[in-house]
Amino acid sequence: MQSHEVLREVLKQTSAKQIAADMGLSLSLIYKWAEPPADDSGSGANNPLDRVGQLIRSTNDRRIAQWVCEQSGGFFIKNPTTLQHTGHLIPLTNDIVQDFADMLATIAMSSADNVITPQEAKTIRNRWEQLKSVTEGFVRAAESGHFENLPPPTATD
Repeated sequence: MQSHEVLREVLKQTSAKQIAADMGLSLSLIYKWAEPPADDSGSGANNPLDRVGQLIRSTNDRRIAQWVCEQSGGFFIKNPTTLQHTGHLIPLTNDIVQDFADMLATIAMSSADNVITPQEAKTIRNRWEQLKSVTEGFVRAAESGHFENLPPPTATD
């Protein structure tokens, strides 16, 4: 979805007048953000979403995306570029289960003394982010049809 389309959808549920007032901008500018850019035969203005995208591409720094996610109560997770698999689904799902078990082991070791230090919390966060990324890669591959028409597992799988 293009940025102007996202903003057009947002304006169906949020008052453009309120946004303009909250941001100290003109109502017409808010509406222009929801139009296609001028180079696509529209009269739209370069909107804040486009600017954030440009800033991320320019700096190649995911902290910007992380900050945006935190503003809405979320957390940024980078999608894996490709999911490597041999065509056998069971070993791949076993790997995800093992990654989850590793994360739980990290939590168990960190909490064994009934205290979780800032460094231990950071380690837990890193394991959690790795698990979310691996699992997202699996889900995206499934949604993209990568696991359709695989041969059934053999007795040696």
